[in-house]
Amino acid sequence: MQRHLLSRRGAVEVRPFDPDLPVFKVGGRMFATTIPSRTPPWLVVKCDPFHSELLRETHAAVRPGYPMNKRHWITVILDGSVPDEEVRDWMDDSYALVVASLTRRERAALEAELGRTG
Repeated sequence: MQRHLLSRRGAVEVRPFDPDLPVFKVGGRMFATTIPSRTPPWLVVKCDPFHSELLRETHAAVRPGYPMNKRHWITVILDGSVPDEEVRDWMDDSYALVVASLTRRERAALEAELGRTG
């Protein structure tokens, strides 16, 4: 899971809150966090409000985002009930939402940084 999150262009892992709580950012903004200390582990990702409501109705393992804005974030309990490919799609959607929310200048800086490193 961490490998997939970090495979997104410009994604970085930081641990600003707790050494055991990885936070994944792009352009300085969070797009995911994991809570590996939970059993089973949790993944928290940004999600379109309409889609998040639908996912919560469809999957018992999807809950409002903890401890984030419950309308724009979901928590996915990684108990195996949601296929890995679907979870990866949600990670990608979260990343795309955050990149889309960056200002034109921030996106340009991200592209420039990627040009230097990739």
